[in-house]
Amino acid sequence: MLGTVAALRRYPVKSMLGEDVDAGEVTSTGLVGDRRLAVVSRRTGKIASAKLPRLWRGLLTLSAATDRAATDGAATDGAVRITWPEGKIVWSTDANVDAVLSGLLGEPVTLTATPPPGAALDRAVPDAVLRDGVDAQVPAELMEIGGGGPPGTFVDFAPLHLLTTSTLGRIAELSPHGRADLERYRPNVVIRTTAPGFTENDWLERNIGIGDGLVVHVIARTPRCAVPTLAHGALPRDPEALRVLTRHNRVEPADSLDPEPCAGVYAEVLRPGRVRPGDTVRLA
Repeated sequence: MLGTVAALRRYPVKSMLGEDVDAGEVTSTGLVGDRRLAVVSRRTGKIASAKLPRLWRGLLTLSAATDRAATDGAATDGAVRITWPEGKIVWSTDANVDAVLSGLLGEPVTLTATPPPGAALDRAVPDAVLRDGVDAQVPAELMEIGGGGPPGTFVDFAPLHLLTTSTLGRIAELSPHGRADLERYRPNVVIRTTAPGFTENDWLERNIGIGDGLVVHVIARTPRCAVPTLAHGALPRDPEALRVLTRHNRVEPADSLDPEPCAGVYAEVLRPGRVRPGDTVRLA
């Protein structure tokens, strides 16, 4: 017994703010509805990601949510509602959605449900962002997405991202602010546990059962980029969200890889299942 599910979260549009889910189906591609859309630069063909803050941190000012039906008739069943900080709403099905997003981001972009061939994004070197700031032109690595999951998705690496309350609590203890905001780390499944902080480090290559049916296999510790340091909606910028991990949990994401600041783990799905808050989480 590792703990229980404290929260479920999904992010209908990659790099936008997400939503809490009361219950959800998890398939081989992850939590249904998670990262089903992404913004793609028409100039470079790359996926727009806040991992390159200088260009794309504006995505984190927007909230994305999936509605089963629109009360005002503005969207079809299952469309994604994108909300601006001032409350303006644009639907993923609106004819002008690309123009509106391009205006906000200052770059010509397209909102799409289909990953381009060889889908990749730019990941700014986290230490360089900490050193030089979010506006600086810092070195970036080209990162092909979905290497640990089925093709055709927009997940960074694997279908599911797990994070414990113990890790969040340990980050808060080590932070000068005395807090850790789970929104900054963008997990799918938040697990309530009393184990010591950074306990997920010990889950590598283990199978984990969640609820009655779901079984996942942990394939990597989650290396952290600059995203946790950025403003997330009303949450202000917080470089300590990454600095704490750099100082206190720089570990190998997987065997034989160079150490990186990590929090949480990535997992592939061995057996699909339905999950809800309160479900038990155990080593399978």
